[in-house]
Amino acid sequence: MRRLLAGVGAAIALAACTFFPTAAEAADAPYDVLVFSKTAGFRHDSIPNGIQAIRDLGAAGSFTVTATEDANAFTTANLAQYEAVVFLSTTGDVLNPTQQTAFESYIRGGGGYVGVHAAADTEYDWPFYGQLAGAWFASHPAIQQVNSKTENRAHPATAHLPQTWTRTDELYNYRTNPRGTARVLATLDESSYSGGSMGADHPITWCKTVDGGRSFYTGFGHTQASFTEAGFRSQLLGGIRYAAKRAQADCRPETGYTTLYNGSTTGWAQSGPGSFTNSDATLSSVGGMGLFWYNAKQYTSYSLKADWKLTGDSNSGIFVGFPNPGNDPNVAVNQGYEIQIDATDTADRTTGSIYGFKSADLAARDAALNPPGEWNTYEILVEGQRIRVYLNGSLVNDFTNTDPNRNLDGYIGIQNHGAADQVAFRNIRVKESGGTQPATNLALNKPATASSVESAAYPASAAVDASTTTRWSSAFSDPQWIQVDLGATYTINRVRLVWEAAYGSAYQIQTSPNGTTWTTARSITGGNGGEDDNTGLNASTRYVRIYGTTRATAYGYSLFTFEVYGS
Repeated sequence: MRRLLAGVGAAIALAACTFFPTAAEAADAPYDVLVFSKTAGFRHDSIPNGIQAIRDLGAAGSFTVTATEDANAFTTANLAQYEAVVFLSTTGDVLNPTQQTAFESYIRGGGGYVGVHAAADTEYDWPFYGQLAGAWFASHPAIQQVNSKTENRAHPATAHLPQTWTRTDELYNYRTNPRGTARVLATLDESSYSGGSMGADHPITWCKTVDGGRSFYTGFGHTQASFTEAGFRSQLLGGIRYAAKRAQADCRPETGYTTLYNGSTTGWAQSGPGSFTNSDATLSSVGGMGLFWYNAKQYTSYSLKADWKLTGDSNSGIFVGFPNPGNDPNVAVNQGYEIQIDATDTADRTTGSIYGFKSADLAARDAALNPPGEWNTYEILVEGQRIRVYLNGSLVNDFTNTDPNRNLDGYIGIQNHGAADQVAFRNIRVKESGGTQPATNLALNKPATASSVESAAYPASAAVDASTTTRWSSAFSDPQWIQVDLGATYTINRVRLVWEAAYGSAYQIQTSPNGTTWTTARSITGGNGGEDDNTGLNASTRYVRIYGTTRATAYGYSLFTFEVYGS
């Protein structure tokens, strides 16, 4: 009887940790993952459990797993066969300089990195690895229970998690906060345990892009038991799918947003038939056609972000720039603009389109879109009469209103289209730009030059082309500069920069009437990368230059975006 009970218990335990993929996950194109677990310092006894868990996920999904502790696997030819490399609780210096070069080239060329737990306790003397991982380990208290706050519930690694995830693990403190260079997915609530040293903002899971490559890191995974937990196994799978480019997500750094909806519907009202249910900080459409709109405030120039998910071939959208609709949702249809959410329709009426006015860039849209049943993220950037639409971090539409009967100043809302259309929304947030920013980026596609380039792949022109994936990168020395010729004299009031991982911690914004004689309009020190939105400038100029004096890393200066605004 005891033996029978033991067998039954083992079967129940196995069933409890078995992973069942969703239809979307099962449909991933096959891919290959390298799991690397070499240690040159402390060795975690959970490494074999982690390898087996990843093998299980691969067997249930669509990827094969090669596990190794041999750093000789890090050659250009060998790495090329893998879509993602998992650093599973590696510690210390595990790669020699030649292997480091091969791995850096692999990542910058489009490969994926997944760091688990002690992957942050690795390669402290290699600057690129620090940028890739996002932060290095500093210390940890004893293993204990913690409340983890899920900040992003659209990423495939965290979409399945509740807002508060209570679990037991070894909890790392980090030397720096990665928020300035990565999209934080979850944080630790330091009031729920003892030994935290990072304060109110203690990231534990995050993601980012590095040139063409992707990075995902989770600080969880110290214990053997972690790898039997369904929630943690799903987090691993989501991180691997993201890194391997089998799932999309917006992993750009995000700061300064105000929550409009994340569980509370205060300030929202229903216009017209139907409604949205509100459960688990998720709005789900019921009936229609109606409009759920935020009536607490009108907006002028802003960035609006919202996470959304369709079921099947459903229809919905996000409306911007409409007056008070009262109980008539057609006011938003006729006087505002709808950023469409629809799996199938004509080009100007599918996901990413400005409904009825402009199709999305279909190639960019299709590359960025997760299928029905998975979460997506929109950023709708409104500046004056211009709308730019980003899907999971990629620009898919750029539209300017020229209709005198419409104005992008106004309210925002989400559509419940009809009984057959099922759509869900999460985490609707907004960041205002003051309402005074002009619609036109004066630097867009204007002639740009620089003191140097890292290579021909990173020209100065890439910083002014409105793409979030191309960039200028300088030589690895100080000082360096990039300048743009606006083509005429303007009074500028704003310069917006978006840095790659190699950023300037100190730089100057300089202006010139002729491109020869320069005046410093503003000096910046203590920069932390990510987005630098320099507002409140007042300078008459034709040329604008970013003059870098101190690099934050061993690499050069690297800008995805160099925008100039004024009149």
